[in-house]
Amino acid sequence: MDPYVILKSPSRHTILAYASLISTIALTTAITPWLPYGANDTNIITLTTTLSLTLSGTGSHVLTRLITDLKIGKSDIGKLAIMAGVHSDMMAMLILSIGFVFLPLARFSDARDVIKLVVKMALTLLLQVVVAAKLSPYFLDWVNNENPEGRPLKGSHFVLSMAFMAVICSCAAWFGYSPFLSSFMAGLFLPTEGRISKWAISKLNKLLSLLFYPLFCFWVGLSIEFTEFHASQPDTWERLFTLLLIVAVGKVVGTVIGGILLGFRWPELAAIGLLLMAKGHFQIYFVVHALRHGDLEMTTCISLVIVFFLSIVHTPFVVKHIIERARKLVPVQRMTLQCLDPTSELRILLCLHGPHNLPSSTNLMEISRGKPIPGLHVYVTDMVELTEKLATALDREEGTNNMVVTDRSVINTREQITEAFQSYVDENNAGITLSRSHVLSTFNGMAKDLIVLAEDLMVSLILLPFHKRLNADGTHDSGTPGFRYVNRKLLRNAPCSIGILVERGSGFAEKITKSSQCDVAIIFIGGKDDREALLFAGRVAWHPGVKLTVIRFLLDTSSENAPRRLYNRANIEEEEEEMKLDDESFTDFYEKYIAGGKVAYTEKHLANSSETYTTLKSLKGQHTLIIVGRGARENTILTLGLNDWKECPELGPVGDVLSGSGFECDSSILIIQQHRLKGQLDGLSDDFSIM
Repeated sequence: MDPYVILKSPSRHTILAYASLISTIALTTAITPWLPYGANDTNIITLTTTLSLTLSGTGSHVLTRLITDLKIGKSDIGKLAIMAGVHSDMMAMLILSIGFVFLPLARFSDARDVIKLVVKMALTLLLQVVVAAKLSPYFLDWVNNENPEGRPLKGSHFVLSMAFMAVICSCAAWFGYSPFLSSFMAGLFLPTEGRISKWAISKLNKLLSLLFYPLFCFWVGLSIEFTEFHASQPDTWERLFTLLLIVAVGKVVGTVIGGILLGFRWPELAAIGLLLMAKGHFQIYFVVHALRHGDLEMTTCISLVIVFFLSIVHTPFVVKHIIERARKLVPVQRMTLQCLDPTSELRILLCLHGPHNLPSSTNLMEISRGKPIPGLHVYVTDMVELTEKLATALDREEGTNNMVVTDRSVINTREQITEAFQSYVDENNAGITLSRSHVLSTFNGMAKDLIVLAEDLMVSLILLPFHKRLNADGTHDSGTPGFRYVNRKLLRNAPCSIGILVERGSGFAEKITKSSQCDVAIIFIGGKDDREALLFAGRVAWHPGVKLTVIRFLLDTSSENAPRRLYNRANIEEEEEEMKLDDESFTDFYEKYIAGGKVAYTEKHLANSSETYTTLKSLKGQHTLIIVGRGARENTILTLGLNDWKECPELGPVGDVLSGSGFECDSSILIIQQHRLKGQLDGLSDDFSIM
């Protein structure tokens, strides 16, 4: 939790959290005095306050686990619900923590002693928060610097750190403040980064799951006497369902009102409100604590515990509704260059096999940057095969469940790649954001891991190296079958558009700068992949060191070599629609780049695939890089027969020819495939968003 978020201008999730919190408190305050209670001596003010704070809060850790387990944690609605739940939970706890200081005003009659106690608790709590927020980072940073990652933690520093945390968490409790809320306030303001904090979080999680929660459930069962739950009385059930209705209506109404003001759709807002109903362990502890202190009577306490359990049973059904609605509204192709918002940065997953891919990868990143605004975010990812030797060198990272490689060769390789990219970005830091990641897996599971990583990072384009390595003489080696298997699997299942870079010759290995002269060509024949490649070329055209040429292959129907019948009768309408989309896409590109003289343009009128092959051969020595679409089999006239070689059919007909070992071409080839969905969904809309 980040307490400083309350000092910033409210974001979307904080507004939803505030709205749901306020509406639930208001509804509880309005209804509670009218509820029937078994005990006549119940203080209505204390009861209303207790119910308001209990029902308005959210068990954020329970909600987060439910949303993650139900596989919507990475969606926009899932992230919004998690962040709103965390903020709602934090605000309810903060209100309770501050309100506890003034509790003696309502419980004790001696005004002078009460004021002394309140002032003493308030000053102690303030001192504790200041020490935890301002002074503890210096102490913990010193401990972290003295104990860097990879070295054993010194025992004296560890004991000193734990003692420091214990003192910080308990100092307010020495003056009458609640030890539980004192620990919460201290933990809220202690820094979360660093080795000591990670270690404490890891150990506390183990302690909670192994010891605390079982004992907590035992304590709750021991404190509650279910024989005193008057199930035969109608007032009991009226009270239970009223409390449940307060939680549901308060959360949903508040979330809907706050979200509509932000421009959200009400069905998604209602779903978020129902998810924010979830309660956690603290809410159960709080009502049992109120029972033991006489603020609640037994029937009300049992009713609240039942309501807390009922507040999460509907979650799977709500999530099912969210998924069904998303399937109706989700766009057909979301993670593509074609569907990328012009005001959003382009996210690329740039994969490498090793340091030998550095020159071409940095050049590819350089020419992909486009305009400085909105910019480019590149996730440089190492593809490391998990061998038996590396498996023995795996170790669990301290404080987390992540596995790290301790093999020195892998560490050195990653450091070399990181330093190369970081120095490149430092020299050319104009619109490029760099992040690092790696995939350590067997070849069988590497494609799946890359797919999961691409989905997590929400990238629009994956760029992969060719499975064959370029030799010093410009030829390729025999290649790594495992990497070819990964590439082919990604082409079938990638969650976004994908490109494969085939290095040829030595021109693309030379560093591209703003003052260099790099000749890049794009071959446009038609189809989804060619349109995606054209959009990528539009980003390349903005680079001042690149001279871009568009070569469009058009079918010459007047030639005597042209086939008499172009398409089957059943495919004529489909081909006409594709040609219309091609013309629209190319016209837009022409007006943006070619008409103004930024990009050169040439047309090739061809009759069949034989002339296509001859034209491709004529490009020898003219360009450093050639961009092509992988292409499906719709363009059967100009590419028919090109796949007869089938050396690497996964590269498409044009890409396979240009990258073939028997083809005399010293230009590097970038083959791009637009994101393909497995199947079409009914009722799709292109504007799916929670906004």
